[in-house]
Amino acid sequence: MIKDESLVDRWSDISWPKAVNWVLKLQTRIYHASKRGDRKQVHNLQKLLLHSQLVACVAVWRVTQRNSGKNSAGVDGVARLTPEQKLALAHSLDLEPQAQPTRRIWIPKANSDEKRPLGIPAMRDRAIQTLALMALEPEWEAKFEPNSFGFRPGRCQHDGLCLIQSAIALCPRYVLDADITKCFDRINHQELLRKLDTFPTIRRLIRAWLQAGFLDDGKLLPTEMGTPQGGIISPMLMNVTLHGLETAIISAFPASKTVGGRRLIWRPIVVRFADDFVVLHRDREVILQCRDIANHWLHGIGLELSEKKTRIVHTLNREDGKCGFTFLGLKIWQRRTGKYGTPKMLNQVLTLIEPSPDSLKRHYKEIAEVISACDALSQEALIGKLNPKIRGWTNYFRRWNSRRAFSKLDRLLFLRLWRWAKRRHTNKGTDWRYRKYWPKGSPRRFRSSSGPTLTKYSDAPIEHHVKIQSDRSPYDGDWAYWASRRGYHPSVSKSQAILLRRQNGRCAECGLAFGPDERPDDTLAIRFLDGNTGNRRYANQALLHRQCAEKRRSHSEPIGEEPDEVKVSCPVLKTSGACEGSTEFNEIT
Repeated sequence: MIKDESLVDRWSDISWPKAVNWVLKLQTRIYHASKRGDRKQVHNLQKLLLHSQLVACVAVWRVTQRNSGKNSAGVDGVARLTPEQKLALAHSLDLEPQAQPTRRIWIPKANSDEKRPLGIPAMRDRAIQTLALMALEPEWEAKFEPNSFGFRPGRCQHDGLCLIQSAIALCPRYVLDADITKCFDRINHQELLRKLDTFPTIRRLIRAWLQAGFLDDGKLLPTEMGTPQGGIISPMLMNVTLHGLETAIISAFPASKTVGGRRLIWRPIVVRFADDFVVLHRDREVILQCRDIANHWLHGIGLELSEKKTRIVHTLNREDGKCGFTFLGLKIWQRRTGKYGTPKMLNQVLTLIEPSPDSLKRHYKEIAEVISACDALSQEALIGKLNPKIRGWTNYFRRWNSRRAFSKLDRLLFLRLWRWAKRRHTNKGTDWRYRKYWPKGSPRRFRSSSGPTLTKYSDAPIEHHVKIQSDRSPYDGDWAYWASRRGYHPSVSKSQAILLRRQNGRCAECGLAFGPDERPDDTLAIRFLDGNTGNRRYANQALLHRQCAEKRRSHSEPIGEEPDEVKVSCPVLKTSGACEGSTEFNEIT
């Protein structure tokens, strides 16, 4: 175990891949203790984590260097820290229940004239919240319901959409499309603290954050309910508050029921992402009962369903003139194939998940505003502003039936760029403009003669998402599964993680999966396919069990190893810059 006394006095001397890997091992122990119901061991390990100087350094590192909102200042006005200030903050973190008010800002709400309130904590409070989150998250990851996908490590929107797709693929269903009214703003503090059921140190910290108040336009206002959106620990607290909703709905119905002489699965399917959830079932009466059960359960914690946004629809047949529903920016609906086509496809039901009309309108409006604001900029500058937005949008939607939406956006974008070119050159002809901004090539693209090329929406390949296994968590210790799924893991190097992803977590020689009980350092070996150890391309490398590598060695086939890192006295320190240079790292959460 790493001793805190072994840390040096310089921020730059800490190897973050090694430090985070050590913290992850401690979180894995918390996860397994919570899984087996050992509450005393969970609290002991959480106290060990909270009082560790190394974990405090990792918490400050995540807040000041990894967090997307690292440059947003709270009421303390602190947005950026020098390395010396970061180290001083890590050493001075304490667990006293004192919190500064959050700074209230308002951001526009999608599809509404209303604005969403955000509360930005002070830098010190953010670091302590991250510290508490690292202690509480592994415990609750072992408890959370399997179909909760919002704000959880290792899970995303696509996992919930995959579950919906598989649920309606063989049987069209009624859907309760529900939304909780102002969930973050109305959370009951006493009910939340009761559900957390943690030891006094963390309970006092969380109570202090919840009751710290907020500063809005120079006025200090109290917070009697709710948790501020924008706080690092707020999403997990919201998930804790809503924990049990899925179980309450499912447990109210029998597992199966005989209908018309057939034995059918009768429990509804609940999919929740943050404060939005859907309930699916083949019977409308069951959906109505689920709505009443959800309303009754939510009233017990001070919440309620939104009457405007909650509705009942059917995925295939029209209900009140509408078919299907919108969830997480995608329209989910079904249609029949009709009487034409191959015999197997006659009168079949197709499930379609495609970008919703609102998503298309919002994105196109954003693209149009960028183009309109760039009349005075060069073509290279315009392409530099458009490409990140196009790639980001397509990376989210390319996992579903988005080909028609991509083609439509390519056409609209061309027309918008053509108007941009006409405004810049009013005295030039059509052929001249087209040759200047769409020079000849294969294919013909919007690009400058020597600069970047505009990315097309239709360039993004449609790659369907593979749903996460229900009982999986990044804290379960299965490094092979997570490295092959995500392409990175603190326990292995970047190159090993990429090879695991390419090989689906299996040995290239024997075909067996790498197990979580195996240590990566003792298990993994690399084989160079062409025998040239200098050829480090991934296409020339294969990951093997070390035992399989030994068998290959007897046939005189070259086996390569990952270069050993420099041995140092402390596992989290760098010497000569070798540790961090040999291992790339992406944060696990």
